[in-house]
Amino acid sequence: MPRALTLAALLAASALLLPGPARAEPLTRIRIGATPGPHAQILEAVKPIAAKRGLDLQIIEFSDYVVPNEALSAGEIEANSFQNQPFLDNQKADRGYRITGVGLTVNFPLGIYSKRHKSFDAVPSGGTVAIQNDPTNGGRSLLLLQDKGVIKLAPGTGFKPTVADIVENPRKLRFIEVDAAQTPRALDDVDAAAVNTNYATPAGLKPSDALLKEEPKGPYLNMLAVREADKDKPWVKALVESYRTPETKAFVETTFGGAVLTSW
Repeated sequence: MPRALTLAALLAASALLLPGPARAEPLTRIRIGATPGPHAQILEAVKPIAAKRGLDLQIIEFSDYVVPNEALSAGEIEANSFQNQPFLDNQKADRGYRITGVGLTVNFPLGIYSKRHKSFDAVPSGGTVAIQNDPTNGGRSLLLLQDKGVIKLAPGTGFKPTVADIVENPRKLRFIEVDAAQTPRALDDVDAAAVNTNYATPAGLKPSDALLKEEPKGPYLNMLAVREADKDKPWVKALVESYRTPETKAFVETTFGGAVLTSW
């Protein structure tokens, strides 16, 4: 065999033994539930950051506050991002979910809005106020009204007071309880309504226009939540680290202009 041909054959054979380009590891799919508006928007900003940490975030929007935990508990999603600790505690007590928070995210100061009045003082005696019908958010709204001197609640009601716990209501306000997602629509029919920021923003309500506004304090920071069985898995750490980044913080501050506050 000619020498040149022999050399060529050796080179071809050795090429077959050399490792090829390293294949990228497939991303770990993480289905994460969120309510529409800022929660989902923030996760869209987190998605490319998470991809660098090996996660393929698939964001699934839920229009209420109940289904995201049902879906998580049932294994239909791996995580969710929409709730605070008092809400989760209430859901676990009522439904037996084995769900836990794994990382704090953002705070949405609650506001009382109106289409009829320019200030809460203008709400007439006997006026109607819509609040959320779930214990955590409805109680949060009542606590806001107490903080502003509108009503007084019975001592010891904690973070989940109800309308039945109102002991002083000098203006004889009438409280109408509706689903949290429907509070913006209720503004057409009531004097004022308590609206969570993640529902206010998509409805075109500006937190700066709220007649009364919650101070950014207390236990109402939102969080990422997963099933208790998953809390120590590597993807959970990667998800939390992806969310709590300078890039995410800058996105929140630029996009929401103070209506959403980061926890880091």
